Amino acid sequence: MKYLQYITYALIIIGALNWGMIGLFNIDIVSSIFGPMTALTRFIFTIVGFAGLINLILELTVCKSPSKCYVS
Repeated sequence: MKYLQYITYALIIIGALNWGMIGLFNIDIVSSIFGPMTALTRFIFTIVGFAGLINLILELTVCKSPSKCYVS
């Protein structure tokens, strides 16, 4: 479970940085690297979205005590 949290946190950070770049500078890093809405770009966006969903589920179900909620 710990490794799943590491992976989802990393993907969430990548997604958040990408959204920050879009909001501040109107630059979409993922689309710049892989092309605008190509299959690979859509796959990356989907994986980041699933990471957020998985992390939300883990926080709501597994994390009943503070010691289990944070990756350490």
